[in-house]
Amino acid sequence: MVRKHIYFSGRVQGVGFRYQAAYYARNLGLTGWVRNLSDGRVEMEVQGRESLISQLILTLKNQPYIRIEGIEYQELPVEVGETKFSTRFSY
Repeated sequence: MVRKHIYFSGRVQGVGFRYQAAYYARNLGLTGWVRNLSDGRVEMEVQGRESLISQLILTLKNQPYIRIEGIEYQELPVEVGETKFSTRFSY
């Protein structure tokens, strides 16, 4: 089990990225959250098996209209007791 804090750049806002991310993360049994940033990037914290997080990212890369040009991430401590994946408001 790992937790990652990820920034996505490219054509990631206004194309259903957050909806798709939440949908696929929930289907994969991942937890965390996703939100738009004012600089045009999308920020995500996601927790689960490393292979499932990789599958989520690959799935997002293959969605029509979404074009991920950059991914920056760092590993975080696992949040014990987290049970869902949510969409947060932008900040």
